[in-house]
Amino acid sequence: MDSGNVAWILASSALVCMMIPALALFYGGMVGSRRILNMMMMCFGGASLVAVLWALFGYSMAFGNSVGGLGLIGDITEFPGMGQLLAADEAASIPVILFAAFQLFFACVTTALVAGAAAGRMKFGAWMLFAGIWATIVYFPIAHWVFAFSSADGSVTGGWIASGIKAIDFAGGTAVHMNAGAAALALALVLGKSSGWPKMEHTKPHSRPLVLVGAGLLWVGWFGFNAGSALSAGQSASVVFLNTAVAASAGLLAWALVERLRHGAATSMGAASGLISALVAITPACGAVSPLGALAIGAIAGAVCSLAIELKFRLGYDDSLDVVGVHLVGGIIGTLLIGLFATDAAPNAVNGLFYGGGVELLGVQALATVTVLAYSFGITWILAKILDRVVGLRIKPEDEMRGIDIAAHSELAYLTDEDPVELGSPHRAG
Repeated sequence: MDSGNVAWILASSALVCMMIPALALFYGGMVGSRRILNMMMMCFGGASLVAVLWALFGYSMAFGNSVGGLGLIGDITEFPGMGQLLAADEAASIPVILFAAFQLFFACVTTALVAGAAAGRMKFGAWMLFAGIWATIVYFPIAHWVFAFSSADGSVTGGWIASGIKAIDFAGGTAVHMNAGAAALALALVLGKSSGWPKMEHTKPHSRPLVLVGAGLLWVGWFGFNAGSALSAGQSASVVFLNTAVAASAGLLAWALVERLRHGAATSMGAASGLISALVAITPACGAVSPLGALAIGAIAGAVCSLAIELKFRLGYDDSLDVVGVHLVGGIIGTLLIGLFATDAAPNAVNGLFYGGGVELLGVQALATVTVLAYSFGITWILAKILDRVVGLRIKPEDEMRGIDIAAHSELAYLTDEDPVELGSPHRAG
């Protein structure tokens, strides 16, 4: 084993883990002051549940040998409990169990992303039930499609996107961002709009500094997310690292410019959103493009996503935290633009249309995009509908108006003189 590679993937795994609290801060700052604890608890709770499921059977579903060689789902009986990964494979560059830990946090982050669609109006228990089932029937299968590669000797069959049509998704534009965005849209439609949407004084962002802090920490974590996906500390990781940095910067500037031209001011919320939208877009493309291609993808994502977030007002769905406008749209942009900007000088070594590669790669990327979107949206919508009938998804209207934090957790993030000292929590300090 290569100790340098092991050290880099250990560090990258920690960086991706940091994205969970970073996302909680990012989302938490964007909601009202009496919704922040619930928003953060949805991120932490959903991620923790998925980590448990990953250890029990999720890794096996995602990276086990494909059932029937169809590339649709891994063999759930191959690595139950992951005890089989304790023995070292001396032929591997990094321990397989370390790769399993690295990918665990991808599953956690993806599930936490979906929580943004339910801000302030979904029962916490219903969310936890939804998160566990969603990860099992949506994320784990799609992760197998996208991230599981067939072995060189043919003894292991991978997913149909990774090893069948060979679409490029270096770090999760389809499996993570488009998947989460499509699921968020389906969940938002089933949940319905927040009380008083879209003009809701009680749900306005309560802390823009928290949003910027969360976005900044996400940017740092994203280097582990993208460059860590090279699975080695070498040239590929270095190219991806640089592409991630410059794309994010271009996205922030492009969003700010569009906002300045359209509305007369470049806002802090816009800067944070532009940064994240570009990071989303470069995620699938970071190993396929040059730094100039990364700049183009980041700038396009920042500009287009700044317009896409307004679709919720035109189409009438409540996506208060812009999961659809940023992650769904940004993921589509990054995945499709690989078909244009990919260059064989980059680690993926494939040419897109602008580099003489023709339209074949663009067609492959489009097929992966449409399939993931259709599966994620359709299965999530059905799941949400069933859970709404069985357990109910929405909190009571009066709890929604006064803030879900008290109703769901018996706590408030910020107390005033009018609030009771005790809110029912045994850990509550006076």
